[in-house]
Parts: sequence; C-alpha cells; structure tokens
Amino acid sequence: MEQNKIITIRPKESFISKQQLPNFEGISAQSAGTKNLCMHLVIIPPGGKAVAHYHNGYETTIYIIKGRAETKYGDNLEKSSINEAGDFLFIPPNVPHQPINLSETEEVVAVVARNDPNEQESVVIYQPQDP
Repeated sequence: MEQNKIITIRPKESFISKQQLPNFEGISAQSAGTKNLCMHLVIIPPGGKAVAHYHNGYETTIYIIKGRAETKYGDNLEKSSINEAGDFLFIPPNVPHQPINLSETEEVVAVVARNDPNEQESVVIYQPQDP
C-alpha cells in the first residue's frame, strides 16, 4: 500500500468470523496496510451469540451502534456485562468473552477496534472448564 495516502474501505459483503458472527471488514493490514490496528463492523443477529473466544495478546474496544447485548466474560464466563447502543466497552488481552444478543427481534450492530492489524489471526476459541 502507498504510504501517506488516505484509504477508504466500503465493505459490500460480510464474512463469517471465527466467532461465528457476520463481520464487515473495515480497516486491517489486508485492506489498508495497517501495522497496529484493525476496525470492523460486527452484527449479532436476533437471538444470536458469538462462540466464546479471546484475542491472544490484543486489546479490544467496542462501540455499540444499535441493540442490547450481554457479554459473558472471565474464567468459565462467570462474569457479565450488559450494554446497549451508545456504550463503549474495553476488553483486555486474553480475557475470554462471549457476546449475546438480548433481543429475539432486533440485531446488535457494533464497531470493533483492536490493536491487531490481522483481525482474525489472534482469535482463540475458548472452551470453559466444567466446575
């Protein structure tokens, strides 16, 4: 990619992430030549949820544009945070989490940014341990 040039990405199609959610790729090493970050749009369908996962070594920030979600997190996903449109979330590196759409009729739409230029490479599927 050419340096010192503003790059515009207009995603036209979604892809299913390792977390099993529709994503629209925005900014990444692949799309814009970034070295330290990625940003994309994620949709959690009505009644949907992601596969539990964590991002190995990378911080994640999320801004919820539309909808209401519960994020289970921590060892065995025993903690919970409920968030809605207008909320910002920060997820530290290596923290297992699983977002869940709380509505059966409306989707959750969120912008996700991470200090990882290769968005999907650091995703690790998480299997909670039985007590």
